[in-house]
Amino acid sequence: MNARAPRHVFVYGTLRRGGRNDIARFRPEPFHVADAVIAGTLYDLGAYPGLVLSGRGRVVGEIYRIESEVEAALDVLEEVADDDSGEYIKRSVDVVAGAQRFECLVYEIHPARIGGRAVIGGGDWIAHAAATE
Repeated sequence: MNARAPRHVFVYGTLRRGGRNDIARFRPEPFHVADAVIAGTLYDLGAYPGLVLSGRGRVVGEIYRIESEVEAALDVLEEVADDDSGEYIKRSVDVVAGAQRFECLVYEIHPARIGGRAVIGGGDWIAHAAATE
């Protein structure tokens, strides 16, 4: 049995509610804590977005409390590598939602993957994907 405490994750793309990889499909089921916005730049990678934690933009997302089994499944989905050479790099970021602050895992796209990709100006993948269908 894993005694590790639940963690929080900030999701901004296909893992958001209603997205193709909706986080609610994972088990044990993640608990929605809050909607939030973080600083960063969101890129359109075709079927999904990539977040870079820099720039003056804002990225829309959701915070979930997750168990270690879900974190492990997300690491596989996001192709995280121990040496940060994978498609995404797992970061720990403080995210403010209302009057609360959460330490969240955030999957940041590897910088090598964004060359020539368009920035999603509004920072909202779900709205962007709906507008481009």
